[in-house]
Amino acid sequence: MGLGFIALIAGSILSVALTLRLSVRIQAVPVGVLRVALAVLLENLWVLGMLPVLCYGAARVMELRPWTTAGGAALTGAAFLNAMAFIQSGVYGLWAGDIGSVFSLAAFAGGVVLSARAVMMGRHAAAQQSVKTQAKAAERKSEYDEFLRAAEQGGARLEQREAQSTAVAGDALTAAALSATVASAQAQAPASDANAAASQAQDSGGVEPAATEEAGASPATDTQAGKAPEA
Repeated sequence: MGLGFIALIAGSILSVALTLRLSVRIQAVPVGVLRVALAVLLENLWVLGMLPVLCYGAARVMELRPWTTAGGAALTGAAFLNAMAFIQSGVYGLWAGDIGSVFSLAAFAGGVVLSARAVMMGRHAAAQQSVKTQAKAAERKSEYDEFLRAAEQGGARLEQREAQSTAVAGDALTAAALSATVASAQAQAPASDANAAASQAQDSGGVEPAATEEAGASPATDTQAGKAPEA
């Protein structure tokens, strides 16, 4: 109903503008039937031109049924237009009974067919656009998956490098600790040798005085031994 009303209003404005510009030329047409056909064509631009365009645009964004949409919209516009004609001219405004009325009926039928075809074309174009959108989405998803896979591989390589650097650092620390232990052991070994030498020297020095004392004590003993007989 909305499509039919909008098409009638916009088409009537366009028809009036074209009729004012082409009325002189239409009246100059020598063939009467052709002149009537051109006049009917201008009067029914809303159903022959404006309504199919609106149906096509609406079908691109909405799920519409072709014949139901076209027929309902055309009947809505025709009902409003016939109501105005009935108010102005009575029954004669609805059906004049001449060739113009026949052309008007044919124009209405042609507008319904064109509008239905426009809905079909709009739905087909929308389906193609949806397929293209899905294809683009699939391509973007594949690109995102590749990017994510590359990021994961880069993270794994970074973790591996960090683990290797940590292992190398640990080996270096272990080697340094072992070197420090060996150095301290080597430093303690001369000190222990010096202490041993000093202790040996002290031991040798204590034995010689004792020997000296023994040597010194023996003459005294001999002296005492010599004096004893004299007594």
